[in-house]
Amino acid sequence: MTYPAYEPGPPLPPEPSEPPRPPAPADPWAVALGNATLLGVGYLLLRRWRLAATAALGTAVLLDLTASTARSRYEVLLLLWWAAGIAHGWFLARRRPERAVRRGQRAGTLGLALAVVLTAVLLRADAYGIENRVTEARESGDCETAVAAQGEVGWGHRLAGAPVVEPGDAVVEACHLLDGAAATLARAARRGSTEDLGRGFGTLAGVLDEPGNEPTVRTVLDAFLDGLPTDDSCDTAALTAWLRDRAPTHDVLDRSAGPAARTEPAALVGCGDHLMTEDAWQQARTHYQRLLDTYPDDTRAGKARDGVREATLAIELDHVRGLVDNTHGADSGYCSKPAKYSGAPPYRKGTHRALFLGDSEYTDKLPGSWRTGDPAKAALVVCAGAAENGAAVQTCSYENDKSKYLPHQVTFYKVKIPLKVYELRTGKRLDPRSVQIGGGSCPSVLRYEYYMYDLGPGDQFVSTSKSGVREAFRPVVRR
Repeated sequence: MTYPAYEPGPPLPPEPSEPPRPPAPADPWAVALGNATLLGVGYLLLRRWRLAATAALGTAVLLDLTASTARSRYEVLLLLWWAAGIAHGWFLARRRPERAVRRGQRAGTLGLALAVVLTAVLLRADAYGIENRVTEARESGDCETAVAAQGEVGWGHRLAGAPVVEPGDAVVEACHLLDGAAATLARAARRGSTEDLGRGFGTLAGVLDEPGNEPTVRTVLDAFLDGLPTDDSCDTAALTAWLRDRAPTHDVLDRSAGPAARTEPAALVGCGDHLMTEDAWQQARTHYQRLLDTYPDDTRAGKARDGVREATLAIELDHVRGLVDNTHGADSGYCSKPAKYSGAPPYRKGTHRALFLGDSEYTDKLPGSWRTGDPAKAALVVCAGAAENGAAVQTCSYENDKSKYLPHQVTFYKVKIPLKVYELRTGKRLDPRSVQIGGGSCPSVLRYEYYMYDLGPGDQFVSTSKSGVREAFRPVVRR
């Protein structure tokens, strides 16, 4: 099957193109008011999409910078951006070949612009009101109210008035620091800790460096000072001593000096009395003496002097007792390092009780009325050494069955006791330096022991009696 040949016809004439559509008529007022919203609405009316996006993005960036930095220059830039957008929109709309009055657009953009502007104005006015309340609360020293007022600040306030609300953030931060300082000072009061007290005052000083914080610092300081004295007089004494010794800084913190001076004297005496009951005599005397040195005209000075006296006596007595306990012979303990006890009975005319130390072979035979084991009741301390040969009394001849023709010559000696006698009230050494005890000599039978070779009994002590020992020691205890 064959087909007829095809021959192309002449080309068709081109279809006529549509002429470009002229831009829609614009209303300059509507465009300007649309851009006054800071959202680029005017550019949208002109169908300038890129400009609209740029306007919205620029507004967002400037608002973020204003809110995050709270710098006034960004607010100025935002106002310039707002004015530039209005002017630019008006200029673009005026350049259109055709303009029209679009009442609907005008009404819509006017309402939107008014809403934006009024919202910004109201938020800024509210921000001023909030910050006024924050300022008033801070000036009255009321951190709690200031923090509560600043808590009303929202993101809208920061967008519309960041520089207005930003000082309130500093107030809140200072109040948080003061809360920490108050807690530290309260802990110092509970524990009597001068370390916590120093940290608390350091925080107060740091907050005080910022202008306007004096009232709130005063509130925290006064709350701490009102808690003085604490329940523990020793804690109070430690705290007030720190406050008294604190170097003046010529600011509100110097207010602490007055309460410290009023509180410390009673605390020093009270603490001294408490330490006396705890046998901490050295510390007690330090507290009493501090009152006398710092407040010599205080009404409690007499009691403090009595306290110093009592503590000193207790310290001396404790020292003497320690020496006595460590005495194991006439050359140790108290006997080698005598000390005074000012509360000991005075060494006057008459018979005195003595504390006998050292060798007790003979001193144990003395009357009980002459002896005492309590250093607090002794007027004398007598250190007795080991017995030595005293004055020779008599020499006698003795013989035994084995040496009948070689009699032994035996000399009998008084018992000599080396002594160290001390007046306990002063710690001074007294006479006599020794005593000699007499007794019987040359008994008819002299018994002795020997081991390998009988060399005789050797020299002997006289035989003593209690009465002889008493008579020998009488000059020691009697003045």
